[in-house]
Amino acid sequence: MTSRKTTSAAIVQCSTSNHGTTTDVLALSQSDVAVLAETFRLLGDQSRLKILLQCMRGSVAVGDIAGSLDLSQSLVSHHLRLLRGARLVRGERLVRGERQAKHIFYGIADQHVSQVLQDMAVHISEDRHDD
Repeated sequence: MTSRKTTSAAIVQCSTSNHGTTTDVLALSQSDVAVLAETFRLLGDQSRLKILLQCMRGSVAVGDIAGSLDLSQSLVSHHLRLLRGARLVRGERLVRGERQAKHIFYGIADQHVSQVLQDMAVHISEDRHDD
């Protein structure tokens, strides 16, 4: 297994002054709605979601992701290519990759992606405890 990359590329921090209100979000343009739908479609695949969760732990090599999820390296690479190619608002991506020698290390590209996944995990946990 390839060890996790020791140098850490910081997750992009966004200024909250650029964020709209709930009313602004409800008035998304057609193109923004299309981007949002495509993002949720990408996140709707269990393997891709598990890969994103692995990337939240820090920069990790494709082989390590494949080993921990019991998936083939080529399948993980395929999913990462889709996640890396997903263009969000202002051209941001879901994951970012950084080459180091023969390996590419992947991590979450933006704090918003990480926060959405964390919020949903907490929400699911709350729902289970309310039963």
